[in-house]
Order: sequence, then C-alpha cells, then structure tokens
Amino acid sequence: MMHRRTLAAAALPLVPAAQAQPTYPDRPIRLITTIPPGGAPDVAARILAQSLTERLRQPVVVENRPGSNGLIAADAAAKARPDGTTLLFAQDTVFAVNPWIYERPPVNVATDLIPVASVASNQFLLAINPRLPARTLAEFVDLARRSDPPLAYASGGSGSQHQLAMEMLMRRAGISLLHVPFRGGTPAVTATVAGDTVAVFSGTSSAPLVRDGKLRALAVTGPRRSDAFPDLPTIAETYPGYEVTIWLGLFAPAGLPAPILARLREETQAALQDADLRARLEAAGGLEPFATTPEAFAALIAADREKYGALIREIGIKVE
Repeated sequence: MMHRRTLAAAALPLVPAAQAQPTYPDRPIRLITTIPPGGAPDVAARILAQSLTERLRQPVVVENRPGSNGLIAADAAAKARPDGTTLLFAQDTVFAVNPWIYERPPVNVATDLIPVASVASNQFLLAINPRLPARTLAEFVDLARRSDPPLAYASGGSGSQHQLAMEMLMRRAGISLLHVPFRGGTPAVTATVAGDTVAVFSGTSSAPLVRDGKLRALAVTGPRRSDAFPDLPTIAETYPGYEVTIWLGLFAPAGLPAPILARLREETQAALQDADLRARLEAAGGLEPFATTPEAFAALIAADREKYGALIREIGIKVE
C-alpha cells in the first residue's frame, strides 16, 4: 500500500502542473485603434473584436486613441506588456508613411511592434464636387491643367495617404493642385461636399454620398475595378502603374511570445473566412478581407515603406 501511495503521489503533480500553465488569454484584451469612432477602420476593428471575443472566449475591447497620424495609438500599444492583452489595429500609413515624415517619433514602428496579421484592404475613390464641370478623369485633369488659380483638394492631413494619392496623380498627369489638409478623412470629404474644396481621395465608405449625388466619383486607385463601383475605371487604366491600396492590420508589442503570436494569427485567419464577418466588412465601406501569410504581409509593409518613402523625400513632407 505504501509503495502504491508513493507512486501515486509522485504522479499527481504532473497533471496539475500542466494545468497550471497560463492559458492565453486569461483576461480581457485591449484593441487600440488609431482613429476616432465611426470611420471604416474603426468599424472594421469592432467587427474583428467581436469575432475574436467569440473565438478567444475573452472580451476584446476596442479603445480609440486617435492623433498624430496613428502614432499615439502605436506608442501606447508598443509600450504595453508583450503578453497578448494589448494589440494595435492600424492602417498602412502608420508603418509606411510615418517613419518618413516624423523626425522624432515616440515609437519605432519597425522594431517596437510586430505584425500579427493582415485584416482588410480597400481602395480610394477620386471624387469631386458635382458642380465642377468634369465627368471623367481626363476632363478633371484637363480642367486642373487649365485652372488659374489651381484647384483646391482636401486631404486627411499632411502626410496622409489622401495627400500622397493626389501627389502621385499630379506627378503622373503633370498637373498642380492646392493642398488643403484637414484632421481626418471625414472632414476632408465634408469640405468637398460643401464646395470648400473641389476634389478628394476618399475610401469607398463615401459610396452613399456618390449615390446621393453629393459627390461625383471619377476613378478608383486600386489595381482592379471596385466591386462597389464596377463602372468606374481605375486610374491605372489611364496612367499604368498607378496604385494606392489601403490595408488594415493587427499588430502587437515586440517580444510577444511565439505561442501567443501563433494563436492570434490562427484565430484572425479563421475569422476572415467567416461569411458573416466578410459581409459586415463590405457593409462597413467596401472593405475586403485581406488574409495573407506573415511573410507576405511583412514584405508588403516593407515595399510600401519604400514606395511612399521615395515620394515623401521628393515632396519634402515633414511633420513636427
């Protein structure tokens, strides 16, 4: 009996010790976003948060930390403990544009954050105030070429992708427009609807304004036509090689343990295959699920950083 009890006692710790290992996640998760509530990226973050809440069996709570082109949110996420309980949901400009326009950023996004997974992609509409006498991209370019003073266009701020998309078009088309920066894409669109500016690059979330006749869409910026606007040409059909694709992704503080990173990637990839999530992303403004491998996502980030870096160096954009 004593011998059997000794063997049992020796074996007992093996099971509790395995069970005592922390299981991720064991508490709620913060998902920090870079923009105020209401925009398509914020809606996408909430759609993903709901799906991850169900899959991870812990609340995933969205926290909006707008400002400085996403750097405030990125800094908060980078300084959090790398235990998977604080994540960042961010757009491409945080990683591909900010390193070039901020001389002393509070965070080094290339080393202080790691990509977890790509989530969604979108493209811009080139939209104008409908009172402007142009109905095609060619007519808009011709009008811009002849206008004196230059036509004014709105952007979501200096260094925003809205501005960079227009700068790319101006260089390809040989035109010059006056840049009027706003604090975010929504006020930029509002200014164009009001006629304070005549043109804007906006996400396909502006589709209702186009359908209501408050904006006139001329073209899209992606490599193919938009499912939401199949009759609109791409800018690349006129200027081959032109492309501005917007992506949104999930990131974590550097140092995140490999098992937690793998779990987050697995659950995010699974979420993107869900038909309901895909439909909700589409309804949020024409967002498309964007699932790719970690290697391909890292390569895309690096390629975009170089593409926009070359343009920013040429323009000379700097933000204090």
